This record gives sequence, structure tokens and C-alpha cells, in this order.
Amino acid sequence: MKKSLLVGAILISSLSFGQKKNETSAAVEYLNKFVPALQKKDYATAKKSIVSAKEFIDLAAENPETKESEKTLYYKGAIYLGAVQLSNEAKDNSVLESFGSKDKALSASAQAFQQSFANGKKFKSDVTERVDNARNMLVTEGQVAFDEKDYKSSASAFGWGVKFKESIGELDSTLLYFAALSELNAKEYFPAAEKFLKLGKAGYDGENSYRFAAMSYREGGDMLKAEQVVAEGRKAYPNSKDLLMELVNVKLDAKDKAGAEKALSDAISADPTNPQLYYIIGTIYMEMGENAKAEQNLSKAIELKPDYIDAQYQLGAHYVSWGTDLKKEATGLKFGDAQYDVLMQKSTDTYKKAVKPLETYITANPKDASVLYILYQLNINLENPEKAAEYKKRSDDAKK
Repeated sequence: MKKSLLVGAILISSLSFGQKKNETSAAVEYLNKFVPALQKKDYATAKKSIVSAKEFIDLAAENPETKESEKTLYYKGAIYLGAVQLSNEAKDNSVLESFGSKDKALSASAQAFQQSFANGKKFKSDVTERVDNARNMLVTEGQVAFDEKDYKSSASAFGWGVKFKESIGELDSTLLYFAALSELNAKEYFPAAEKFLKLGKAGYDGENSYRFAAMSYREGGDMLKAEQVVAEGRKAYPNSKDLLMELVNVKLDAKDKAGAEKALSDAISADPTNPQLYYIIGTIYMEMGENAKAEQNLSKAIELKPDYIDAQYQLGAHYVSWGTDLKKEATGLKFGDAQYDVLMQKSTDTYKKAVKPLETYITANPKDASVLYILYQLNINLENPEKAAEYKKRSDDAKK
């Protein structure tokens, strides 16, 4: 009886050793053969050893005794990642045939790292190091693709970088942003929207992330979701001009001009004494080409806050732009058209309005050469040669 038990124990121990041997053999193939060969750029040896390492680690990962081992999982992650690294360096995709595909290899690697990281402490630092290596590799890959305007490839590379960092419990907001931006450029609007929204909720460049999320839903044609995202974003960033503008864009794209006007009216009704809000709405009306409403709101901002220098500048710039448009409209008429004199007078009157706010602005910012030059041009148009000469000199001096 004792002899039988002893034989059984030896048999069990032998089987256990056999399974552990696959784990060890995989580590030896990877560390002692693949890594040195890759460092020496001996790609033939590296390819042979990484395929051999995969065979061993797959056996260990399938066996009940070792499949949950943090060591097995770590080496599975490292080996599958190594195949992608070799493929990239050698510019040879044939090594990935044994791993299914590049995406399958990356998926298996990230998943194995995640399980290893969760299952113990011994390999946590090793997993973290390999994950950071994967991130660096994928960032380089993504940047090259983005620069080449291959946005689908850059979205994939940056997206995988995000997944690897998630495998150790970290959100890589920067990579998530670039993955979303790549998808937006690739016109993959809904995946982009989900990523931007995740960033907004996480507080990463929150105002812009919510805006890009709404924009992506709008570009994808989901106006309801776009409006919901804007509403969520404006709760966190109530004074955001860009989010309010995006709401207007949503309404306009939905052919709802009345809704766009109501959105602006509701914003004012909710905070009727906020000069910044009038400034924002005035700027939005400028972009919409609603000149009179832009003038009204920017003037109201200054009425509420006379020393609101940004509003003074914006109102002056609006008048200059408006006056120039009127002048262009006049010069585009046929010779002898009676509207020519009317439009030219309106242009002159509008230019005159620009002087006061811009002079108020330049008093606070006396070295702004571009505004000094605009004042010079205004006075030329208004036939004030002495003033024009003064502002021309000040502009030239400010540029020195």
C-alpha cells in the first residue's frame, strides 16, 4: 500500500514538473534566444525562437495547472508582443502567421498582461515594463501613420496603446485623445465620439473633449446624442463659448435655425447680467453672419462691463469686418447701380463705429502692433491723415 502511494506521488510530481517545464522552456526561448537575437538584428534566429517560445507557452497556458500562473501569463504577453516587435523591426509579417494576425497577437498579449498583473505581485514590475515598451512602440507607429494621414492605422496603433495601459489599470488619456482624433479624421464618427466623451468625463481637456464628442455625433448624424453631450458638457463648463457654438451647429445642421436662436436666447435668459455670456453670444453671431445681433450682444457686454477689453476688441474687429464686407458688396455692383453710394456710406459709418472700441482697447494694450495698424488703415479710409500717420508710426515702433 505504501509503495503504491509513493509511486502515485512520484507520478503526480512528474506530471507537474512536465507542465512547469513548458513554462520554463518558453521563458528560456524568449529570454536566452529571442531577445539577444532581436538585439543583434538576427531576424532569422529571432523568428525561429519566438515561434518555438509560442509553442511552449501555449501548452502552459492551456494546462489547468499553469494557465493561471502569473509567470505563464507574463511570458505569454511578452512572447506575443515580441512577435509584433519582430514583425515591425524586420518588416516581415510572416512571423505573425503563427500568431493569427497582428491584432490577434496584440489582443492576446494585452489580455495575458492584464491577467498576470491581477494574479500576483512577483511579475507586476515586469508586466509594467513590457506594457511601457508596447506603448512606446505603438506611439511611434501611430505618429508615423498620423503624419502620413493614414488615420485608420494611427487610430489602431494609438487604440492598442490605450488597451495595453488599461491592462495595468491605467487610463492613458493622451493616447486615447489621439486615437479619437485619428478616428474623427478617418470619419469613424461614433467610435471617436465615445472616446472623446470618455475623456470629457475623466476631465481630460474636458471642455474640448465634450465639444469633439458632440461634433463627432453631429458629423455622424446623431443630433439627439450630440445635443445630450453638449448639455452634459455645459453643466461642467457653463461659460464655454465652444460648447454653446456646438449646440448652435447641431441645431443648424438639423435645419433648426429657430432652435439655434432659442439656444442663444435661453443662455441669456438663464444669466442676463453676465457680460462674458453676451461676449460669447456676440462672437457666435459674428460667425453666423448675423451682424446686427453680434453688434447688439457685444455692445451689451461692454455696457455691463465698460472695462471689458476683449469685448472692446471684438466689437471693433466686428465693425471693421462688417464695414469691409459692405465695401466689397458695393464694389461688386454693376456700374451706375444706385445702391453703390448707399452701401459705401454704410461702410464708412460702420468703420467710424470701429474707432472708439479699438482706441479703448489700444489704451489698455499700447504695444499691439496689429491693432495699431488697423487703426492706421481705418483713419486712411476715414480721411484722417494726421491720425493715420500717428498710428502708422506707433505700429512701426511696436514692431521693433
